[in-house]
This record gives sequence, structure tokens and C-alpha cells, in this order.
Amino acid sequence: MAVAKIKAVSKALPKFTRTTDDIIPFVNLWLANQEERFRRKVVKIFEGAGVDKRYGIMSIEEVFNASSFEEKNAIYTREVKKLGSEALTNALGKADWQADSLDYIITVSCTGIMIPSLDAFLINELGLRQDVVRLPVTEMGCAAGVSGLIYAANFLKNNPGKRAAIVAVESPTATFQLNDYSMANMVSAAIFGDGAAAVLLSSEETYDGPSIIGDEMYHFKDATHMMGFDLTNTGLKMILDPSVPEVIADHFPNIVHPFLKKHDSSIEKVNHLIFHPGGRKIVQTVEDLFGKLGKEIDETRAVLKEYGNMSSCTVLYVLERFLEKEIAQGEQGLILSFGPGFSAQRVLIEW
Repeated sequence: MAVAKIKAVSKALPKFTRTTDDIIPFVNLWLANQEERFRRKVVKIFEGAGVDKRYGIMSIEEVFNASSFEEKNAIYTREVKKLGSEALTNALGKADWQADSLDYIITVSCTGIMIPSLDAFLINELGLRQDVVRLPVTEMGCAAGVSGLIYAANFLKNNPGKRAAIVAVESPTATFQLNDYSMANMVSAAIFGDGAAAVLLSSEETYDGPSIIGDEMYHFKDATHMMGFDLTNTGLKMILDPSVPEVIADHFPNIVHPFLKKHDSSIEKVNHLIFHPGGRKIVQTVEDLFGKLGKEIDETRAVLKEYGNMSSCTVLYVLERFLEKEIAQGEQGLILSFGPGFSAQRVLIEW
């Protein structure tokens, strides 16, 4: 069986950017007709979210403007094509690969609706081969970036000498609900941002990048209510159960330890934690669990601070930071993200 290795990771960012300080005046204006106590609470959520800055496919004025699902989804479809193309082009440049050398392309997004999916447009835009294998992943939320790694790894392990690309593009700002005053909408508005990332992998023997030595999904039973979207006339409405960090903490030993043991590893042997920054509370939960073992998730916290939670592509921003470091041969990294279902996706890599 072949070994899947990570060749390159690259990102692309939308043209609009704003700090949390820039956003708060708009939040105050948006909530001007709500109770003062509620408004102050929401502002505190924004201030305490652990996000200093985020990027967006539309201006902040457009985000807080009353527009239809059709109008916002039209912006989404236009902009994700640009971002996906830029992210993949950047990654191909890093790897010194030609677009027509790709055998498999996985596109990931859950924050808008496109048929044909993004991969069809990338085939035309970048000149991929006519026989490239396509897999759009649309409904796995924040976990889908790691899901893409798992699908790519399985394809490559069974197909020696092949190349795969994952392109994740998300725009949570396109899902913002102007007339939804639920805590789920407030929290998601406070933590989410837009972005894109691309990962290139190979099963060619000549490459010596970090190898995927284990991959697995973990599904929480009877937890479909915890996270997701309701499709409404005004767009995709966030579902976010406040118990998510607590449920993750309860399941954590079962998520991590049996998986590592299965691949002849342990948390003590894992040198690098490459975690999806779902939000400040989830980051804190993971930090509390691993801090006792002398592990840190500084890169996860830094990505949340600089970009916000960009759903599926966020953990790939964390992965990119590790690929830019000088890491000794034999060191291991654990990639982990959580998403609707409820699920945890895990990948173990070794340099």
C-alpha cells in the first residue's frame, strides 16, 4: 500500500478585512432597538471571542444590510470561485506542480450552495485534466477540511504515484442572519470569518513530506442537534448548541487515546497539536485537557485571533504554519477538527 504525503498548503483571503473594534459600532447600530442589557452582552461576546481580525467576501456594510438569500448566495458563488482558484494556484506554485498533473480534486464548502460544485469551475479555470476524479464535500461543516485529508489519503494509499488536491472555501458572513437575535447567531457572528485554503498530497515515492500514518472519523451518537444550519427563506441559519465544549471534553479521551494507540502512538509521542479553532471556549477546553500533558496549541489560538473561525479551512491554516517550520524527522502531529453530526475527524502525520 502506498503512503500519502502532504506536499504543500496554501491560503487565499478575501479583499475585505475588519478588526473586531471596527465591527462593534455596527453591532451597536444593528441592536439599537434591543434591550440595553442584551446589547451589552452581545458586545461582550464579540470582545471576548478571541478574534482580533477577520476577512470577508463582502464589505461590513453589505453584511449588515437586509438582503435576500439569493443575493448573498450570488456573492458567495462569485467569490468562492476566485478564492478557490487563487488558493489552488498558490499551492501548485509552492509545489512546482502543473494543474494537469492532479489526479483527484476534493472541494469543501458548507456556507453556500453551488451546482455545479466548485471543482467543476476549477477544472475549467486552471486547466485540470478531463479525467480528474472529483469529490465535492458540502455538508460536514468545520470538520470537512480534515474529512478532505482523510478522503485524499485513502485515495492515494490505494493509488501509488498519484496526486490529490483539497480546496476548502468558506464564507460564514454569507450566512449571517440580520433578523435572528438568538445566541447561536450572536456567537457565530462573533467568531466566524471567511477564507480559503488548498492542500496538495502525493503518493509518489520520491517525495519526503510529512506522511499520513493514521486517519479516522469519530461520530457522537444522538448529537445531530448540536451544530449545523437550518435552511430558511433568509438563508442558512446557524444551529450551535452551547453544550458543545462540554460534550467535546466528555468524549475527548475516547476521541484521542484509542486512535493513537491503534497507530502505535500516544499523546506523549505527539509533538505537535494541529487543532481546528472552533471558538475561544473550545480552544480553552482543548488547552485545559492537553496543558496537563505539557502540550500547547499556540498556533491554533493564533489563527483564531488573526482570521476567526473560517469553518472547514481554518485547521488547514494551522497546518500551513507547521509546514513552514523546521521540524525534525520522526516527529508526529495530530490534526483534529469537530463538526456537525456531531463528529470529530482525526489525522496523524509524521515528518
